[in-house]
Amino acid sequence: MARVAGVDLPREKRGGIAVTYIYGIGKPTAINILKKANIDGNKRVKAWTDEETARVREIIERELKVEGDLRREISMNVKRLMDIGSYRGIRHRRGLPVRGQRTHTNARTRKGKTRGVMVKKKPVAAAAPAAPAAAAAPKAGA
Repeated sequence: MARVAGVDLPREKRGGIAVTYIYGIGKPTAINILKKANIDGNKRVKAWTDEETARVREIIERELKVEGDLRREISMNVKRLMDIGSYRGIRHRRGLPVRGQRTHTNARTRKGKTRGVMVKKKPVAAAAPAAPAAAAAPKAGA
């Protein structure tokens, strides 16, 4: 099993697709990595030798910021925007779309599930006088 950057690559997939399972690597980058490592992009991961896996791992570690480091950098960038109080930071803090999308309709992914309109409850009628009278009446057996 090929393990690169802390991710187990799927064995049955072609190399060009399997490398995209690493956070921060898309199709074009994956193809470039495999070219630099001299590996055919159509070759399945299960057919890779240990040497080929090591070359891919070494290229990714040397040239790219992926997985944990990339996630940490992105979260720090968002936190910085929120701390300085920029427009984008305020949108992040409120959980609204950041890149100018409309919010009157749509934006459900960012805003979350819809909250229905509150329905006013009908006022409860005064308790029937028979119920308190029955509780106050002496029991026949006493």
